[in-house]
Amino acid sequence: MVAPEPVAAAEQGQVEPQWYREVADLLAFARRRLSGDYSVDEFGYDPDLTEHVLLPLLRPLYRSWFRVETIGIHHVPAQGAALVVANHSGTLPLDAVMTAMAVREAHPAGRHLRMLGADLLFRLPVLGSLARKSGQTLACVPDAERLLTSGELVGVWPEGFKGVGKLYRDRYKLQRFGRGGFVAAALRTQVPIIPCAIVGAEEIYPMIGDIKPLARLFSAPYFPVTPFFPLLGPLGMIPLPSKWYIEFGEPLRTDAYEPGSAEDPMLVFSLTDRIREIIQQTVYRLLIRRRNPFLG
Repeated sequence: MVAPEPVAAAEQGQVEPQWYREVADLLAFARRRLSGDYSVDEFGYDPDLTEHVLLPLLRPLYRSWFRVETIGIHHVPAQGAALVVANHSGTLPLDAVMTAMAVREAHPAGRHLRMLGADLLFRLPVLGSLARKSGQTLACVPDAERLLTSGELVGVWPEGFKGVGKLYRDRYKLQRFGRGGFVAAALRTQVPIIPCAIVGAEEIYPMIGDIKPLARLFSAPYFPVTPFFPLLGPLGMIPLPSKWYIEFGEPLRTDAYEPGSAEDPMLVFSLTDRIREIIQQTVYRLLIRRRNPFLG
C-alpha cells in the first residue's frame, strides 16, 4: 500500500505527525547543503545552518536545563537596529548564547541577536567557525558599527574576560565596562541601547580558583578551578542547572545627542557608567526575587 502524499493527507483532514515534518525538514536541509542553495553574509553568518542545526541543539539547554525566564522582551524592537548591553559571567560564556536564545525564543518577531565576541573565540578550532556561522563577529567598534548601520540587533558583553573569569566570591559584582567603545558605536549610528541583566550564570561553574601557570601554558586568560573541574575531568564541564532570569530594560535613546558626540570622552564615559549602574541595580533586584539559585 502506498502512503498518502502530504497534500492528499491534508485534503482528507489528516494531520501530519510531528516526526514526519521533522524528517521532511531534515531532508530539505540536507538537499540545500548538498546543492549549495544557501546564503552566507559578509561576516560568515549562515542563517540556514543556525536555524536547523545550532538552535535546535541549544533549545533544550535554554528551556529545560537553565529554565530561562525572560523579562521585558517588549523593550527589544521588532525591527531596526539596537544595541543590547549585558553583564558577563559563568567561567564559560554561555550567558551570551542564552541571551541570544532568549531574544529568538521569547520575542514575537523571533529576532536574531548578532553577538560580539572576543578574538580568542575565533582562534579556537571548530568553535570559531561555528561562532561565525551563528552570526557572531569580533568585538570591535568597526564591526559593531557595520552591523548597526545595516539594521541588525547587536549584543555586547563589555566586562569581557574580567567578568566571565571572576571568582565565585565576586559573583554578581559587575566589573569595569572597558573604554566605552560600544557607547561610541551606538552614538555614531544613533541606535537605542538596551541594558540587559542576567542572573543564574554565576552558578553554572562556580570558579573558586585560577591556576595561572596553566593559563599561561595554554595562552588562556585563566584556568578555572571549580568544585568539579578539573577533579572530575570532562564530567566537570557539565554546567550546573541553575535557574536563570534575563531582563531587558528600557532602551536609552542616543538620537537626541548632537552629531559628533561620540568623540566626547566625558559623555561616552558618563553613558557607559550609567548603563553599568542600571544593569547592576537590575541584577540586585533579580537576586532578591530569586529565593534559590537552582529552584528560582
